[in-house]
Amino acid sequence: MKVDLNSTTVSYNVTGTGDSTLFFIHGSYIDQTYWNKQVQYFTDSFKVVTLDLPGHGKSGRDRKHWSITSFADDIVSLIDHLHLRQVIVIGHSMGAEIGLIVTAKTDKVVGFISIDYFKNAATEFPREVVDGTLAGLNKDYEGTNEQYVRTGLLTDKTPGPIADRVVRDYRNSFKPMGMAIMPEMLNLAMIERSLLPRLTLKLYLIMVDYSPINERPLQQYAVNGYEIIHIAGTSHFPMLENPEELNRVLGEVIYKIESGLVPQVV
Repeated sequence: MKVDLNSTTVSYNVTGTGDSTLFFIHGSYIDQTYWNKQVQYFTDSFKVVTLDLPGHGKSGRDRKHWSITSFADDIVSLIDHLHLRQVIVIGHSMGAEIGLIVTAKTDKVVGFISIDYFKNAATEFPREVVDGTLAGLNKDYEGTNEQYVRTGLLTDKTPGPIADRVVRDYRNSFKPMGMAIMPEMLNLAMIERSLLPRLTLKLYLIMVDYSPINERPLQQYAVNGYEIIHIAGTSHFPMLENPEELNRVLGEVIYKIESGLVPQVV
């Protein structure tokens, strides 16, 4: 299915039925098909929504100004377009950052789950890292993205086909969009310092243990409560590498969220 949102055609899918909607938001440079195993697993019990963010997958690329905030606006618009209520946002990587903004923009969200993100929440990157990354992208966009994936997101135990898929997607990402959002992605600390304390929902963080977590910023900024759930032995992409375990953990968290909801009067 496709819809025009904020002057851009957005590809999305809706499956299943239920009082609650699971809205999955993918990370940078990938697409909604990364969630296929989750869609299959949860469709029997929930309405499940996925989309390709603008500039990704089968969505439009004709936007003049790209930003993470505009991606959040797209999702709020889609929530309204589909008349969704009782939405549980599930965001992976950059999708979790977008989910944080979405949660601040609409009262339709009743639960927020982050997958392998906020490991160093509200923490600025060193200036040399920011400058070096941007310089690398300007010089060799495809090669710099591949290096980042191989050194920062995958492990030596990641199966070859999965590694090849992610590398291919990062290398082939839409460069005008990628170059536009990367400076913002490297400077998200201020957004997180502003929005995490305003998050009235408990923040559930499903973390993959291939890299460490700095919990101190969460203690400082996620003042309304958070819970970390660990998954061992996968890369940054557990939906591909260990979907059964991710589905199990997601199911437990979703149950906790739904158990705390006050029944709505229709």
